[in-house]
Amino acid sequence: MIAWLNVAVLILASLLLLYFYVRSVSLAGHAQVIGPRAYADASRDRIIAGIFEGIAAAGYVLYFFFPLPAPLPRAFPWPWPVSILIAVLIAVPAGVLMAIGVRDAGEEAMRPKPEHRMYRGIYRHIRHPQAAGEVWLWLLFAFLLNSPFLALFSFIYIPIFLVMCWAEEQDLLLRYGEAYAEYCRQTGAFCPRRRTMTDTGEGAGSNRPLD
Repeated sequence: MIAWLNVAVLILASLLLLYFYVRSVSLAGHAQVIGPRAYADASRDRIIAGIFEGIAAAGYVLYFFFPLPAPLPRAFPWPWPVSILIAVLIAVPAGVLMAIGVRDAGEEAMRPKPEHRMYRGIYRHIRHPQAAGEVWLWLLFAFLLNSPFLALFSFIYIPIFLVMCWAEEQDLLLRYGEAYAEYCRQTGAFCPRRRTMTDTGEGAGSNRPLD
């Protein structure tokens, strides 16, 4: 009973993470309706999304103690240290990418602002470094817990994070128009793309806020 309840909570928490994150990045539309208060609401929704992400992570740990009676082995067919090594190999690039993205996003990572500045640091090369790193941390947890079921479940976060990134870009297109569209054409979503524009302070290389 606990195992099924935990998986149900895990799925629900993952969907609520998606819901509240999408709400938190739908700034332009909300601001047109309720004005500057939309930015305070977005910060609140971002925090709530983080809480549900924490609940989902706790569900991973609980699954280790209460696995489903599924037709899958409880552990991988190799020694646990091998799973830990795989987790480390995932953690290093994913963690570094996510940390750099958070650093370069600055306060915007948790508190969206109307004077948001785009294109700083790693964002000059990748549009979604935080998502590109964070999505693999779920697989990292699965290997740390040595669980084939959790490894498979982790792939549910790929479409979830894709929808989150898509929603964020729709809002940025509404906020910044053609300038952001040009940035998207010149900058890869998750991997660097060869540029066709020079860094002249216009377009994809600009560090200026787009108000």
